[in-house]
Amino acid sequence: MSTEIELSIYVFLLAAFLGLELVHKVSPLLHTPLMSLTNAISAISVVGAILVTGAGESPQFSKILGAIAVVASTINIVSGFLITDRMLKMFRKKEPK
Repeated sequence: MSTEIELSIYVFLLAAFLGLELVHKVSPLLHTPLMSLTNAISAISVVGAILVTGAGESPQFSKILGAIAVVASTINIVSGFLITDRMLKMFRKKEPK
C-alpha cells in the first residue's frame, strides 16, 4: 500500500511542478483562453474527486485527498470565472453619463 501512496504523491508533485512551469511561461494575452482551459480541467478533476471520495471501498486517506481535491478544484473553477469576467469587463466600452 505504501508504494501506491508514494507513487500517487510523486505523480502529484510532478503534475504540480509542470503546471506551475507551464502557467508562468504563458503570455498575458493568452490568460483568458488559458483560464477557460483550466476551468475545463478542474471540472474533470471535480468529477474524478467526487468518484474517489464517494467510493465505498477506497481507503480513508484517498477519501480525505478526494475531499481536498473537490474543494480545491471548486475554488479554482469559481475564481477562474471571476477573473475571466473581470478581465472581460476591462475591455467593454464605458457608457457616457
